[in-house]
Amino acid sequence: MPFCLVLALAACRQQAPVADEAQPETVPVVNGDGSGAVSTAAPEPKPVEKPVDVRKSTKWPPAEVSSGTATIGCDIAAASADGERTLTNLEFFSVVDALSPCQESGAIRLSYRGKIAADFADLVERVGAMADRMDIRTRVLDLDSSGGRVEDAMKAGDAIAESHWTIRVGENAICHSACVLVLAAGDDRTIDGKVGIHRMVRIGSKASTRAELSDELQQVYQQLKAYLERNGASVAVADLMMTVPNRSLRLLGEDELKEYGLDGTNAAQDDLERIVLSRKCGEDFVKRKDDYARAFEAECAPKKPEAATTCAAGLDQRFGFPDRKCPADGPQPDRG
Repeated sequence: MPFCLVLALAACRQQAPVADEAQPETVPVVNGDGSGAVSTAAPEPKPVEKPVDVRKSTKWPPAEVSSGTATIGCDIAAASADGERTLTNLEFFSVVDALSPCQESGAIRLSYRGKIAADFADLVERVGAMADRMDIRTRVLDLDSSGGRVEDAMKAGDAIAESHWTIRVGENAICHSACVLVLAAGDDRTIDGKVGIHRMVRIGSKASTRAELSDELQQVYQQLKAYLERNGASVAVADLMMTVPNRSLRLLGEDELKEYGLDGTNAAQDDLERIVLSRKCGEDFVKRKDDYARAFEAECAPKKPEAATTCAAGLDQRFGFPDRKCPADGPQPDRG
């Protein structure tokens, strides 16, 4: 090999990485027990009992929050716990008492700090069902969780997907491991804290080879991908999880959170709402509403509140709102 080529190759090897290229951040797990995302084999079958529909029945089975701390408040913008009520007992009338003060405002803020387990799934299902009964339409879930059981996270997420929640991860909060599956289910997601993923661990695994371990995880892995897909998140999240050792944590950056469909508006929910709205009010209505939203962002949003209100009134006239057929479904921007 010519000497000059050897020198050129050596120089290439010594070049430093490009400075502005974002590097993935992986950190040790510091959640105390180190369990991370766990999966457990299906329990032995028991006699099948007809499940109670908590959306219709008042005879809810006994349940309580034991894997974390849950509080209910009516001020969704609150930065503190002032005025919040701790919710432990999840029986019917306990949930009634917790949500009743929020009927007047029509908004609830459910704050949860703890593990993702079966009681968390009960919590979000029952609070969502009670909010429906009380016609409390604005629902915010503040999450702070190091993770938990994958199957319970998917069950909780499916309940959240049917209940129209905005999910927030505050500046000093985390959403790690199985918590990310819950995050995927929100209609809208606001993230200021740390979001991280890693592999699942199978509790009670009998595997002694990689192939056996892969076989054990395959069923829940397929369920995980189907779950992400129906909730508008990228199945690449499941693939990435499998590459990060359970004792480590791969933190997701802002661009990755958006790329994987874990931040901002849920794409699946947005599509569903457009389909339903088009069926109810017509395709022309949906197009005019989209045009209105773009015009408001460009022309009105940058203005001061009073000017923005006047600007929005002009857009109403330009795009034909309120609509005669669907007056209550028109654009409702924040006009200050």
